[in-house]
Amino acid sequence: MSKAASILLVEDDPSIAVVLRMNLEAEGYRVNVADNGETGLAEARKEGVDLLLLDVMLPGLNGFEILRQLRREGHTLPIIVLSARSSEIDKVMGLELGAEDYVTKPFGLAELLARVRAALRRAAAPARDVTIRLGELEIDEGRREVRRSGVPVELTATEFDVLLALVAAKGRVLSREQILEKIYGPGHHGTARTIDNFLMQLRSKLEADPQAPRHLVTVRGVGYRIVL
Repeated sequence: MSKAASILLVEDDPSIAVVLRMNLEAEGYRVNVADNGETGLAEARKEGVDLLLLDVMLPGLNGFEILRQLRREGHTLPIIVLSARSSEIDKVMGLELGAEDYVTKPFGLAELLARVRAALRRAAAPARDVTIRLGELEIDEGRREVRRSGVPVELTATEFDVLLALVAAKGRVLSREQILEKIYGPGHHGTARTIDNFLMQLRSKLEADPQAPRHLVTVRGVGYRIVL
């Protein structure tokens, strides 16, 4: 029997925390709750956390600061941001800082649970034991690792899946909608802007000149393709 996934919920509103914990545990997950930013960051750094549900407005460190710090330290666990801040600039900031998903409050429990399952599924998905080389880039599908000129590059689970979707297309153009469906599945809740931001992050990490990318190319009015 597989071990239940461990979820860390960082949420300072007791009523939301109780409902989420109850529903997540009913789905079979192990749940730990932190009600402030400092405790949340400390708990997220520990081994064994499979997914982080992260509120933005927290006492002490806010969610964006926690997200920034975890990614800076190289932690790649899936992070879903929960926030009442629904403006596009906040969503873009969350994704640019390395969140796998951004869910605005109020949200439906069924939708959130579906996003949790999708994020855990992507993080745990087995990959073929294949290594792809693109110039100075080396993509190890089996280990879900990327190296640039021999140096490991830290990617989030979703960034890696976006990269693999383009690699699997073998140079064919994929629309933003096609990429969204490949990484989130049918009935996804992402937007075209989501994919644009993942590509921007990938270019910043993988391209020698992110402003003039050699491998992750935009096809204006259509989508993206990878130059193999």
